[in-house]
Amino acid sequence: MTELLALRDVSVSYGTLDGPLPAVRGVDVVVHAGEVVGVAGESGCGKSTLASTVLRLQPKSATVSGTVEVLGADVLTMGWGDLRALRWAGASIVFQGALHSLNPVHRVERQIDEAIRVHESGVSDDAIEERVGALLEQVGLPPARMRAYPHQLSGGQRQRVMIAMALACRPSLIIADEPTTALDVMVQAQILDLLSGLVKDLGVGMMIISHDLSVLADVCDRVLVMYAGRIVESGSAQQVFSDPQHPYTRALSGAFPRIGDPAARYAPTGLAGDPPDPRELPTGCSFAPRCPRVVDRCREAEPPLLQLEGERAAACIRVGEP
Repeated sequence: MTELLALRDVSVSYGTLDGPLPAVRGVDVVVHAGEVVGVAGESGCGKSTLASTVLRLQPKSATVSGTVEVLGADVLTMGWGDLRALRWAGASIVFQGALHSLNPVHRVERQIDEAIRVHESGVSDDAIEERVGALLEQVGLPPARMRAYPHQLSGGQRQRVMIAMALACRPSLIIADEPTTALDVMVQAQILDLLSGLVKDLGVGMMIISHDLSVLADVCDRVLVMYAGRIVESGSAQQVFSDPQHPYTRALSGAFPRIGDPAARYAPTGLAGDPPDPRELPTGCSFAPRCPRVVDRCREAEPPLLQLEGERAAACIRVGEP
């Protein structure tokens, strides 16, 4: 399969008044054409920073090391002209919170066709209007909605507009950062069906970021679980959710109640405490202070991401122990 995205040993830190804040630490991610890769974890684990790194969208205070390749080109070293050409046309991003991402004073049509006009010269106004209507139909909206302003659309409709914008220049790679945040469960299911359908129909690759494991279980081929800026488990979606190897992945899975399961209703499981401050990570495994299976040797050194059977990997020294 064609390799669309390759992040290798990527680390990102932000400059602050209190010193560097390490948000991502030595992360590897590969996305192929026709594949959906999910990234899961609590707020603050580095998911959105990872997403912004793909298209070099960090603030000037950020320092990035490692390799970020999109469609075979190194994003970190390319000039602004090449980077501008890559954005939207080669890879695009669907941000969380469509109401805040869309311009409230412009109609939907204007916001979708802007990318086409910037990246494709010589396209007539009639052709662009026809294409915008086709994009809206592709995401399940009537073409007439192109005349609407964002405030005239529902949350699900606005999110569909964001997806149409991401598809406007026919990119090969789509980054979706919490695309179903704040949507009700029915609309969420529709958006997820839409995204997975687009990947199959168009053959694009997608990296989807979410704190909701149920979202990733529905649409992803592979899932990466992040904690304190590192990947602590990876594997196929079925493997990660049906047989988690890292205690953190088990805790994430157990935090979601199962409808119709009395045991889950009357004895909900969760995870006590909060993620560590990135500036003051504990010695050894960063999950040790919250881990129910911690032993003394967990605090001696940070465990590497060890390859298990097949595509599985986990950063825990107790994998396989009873």
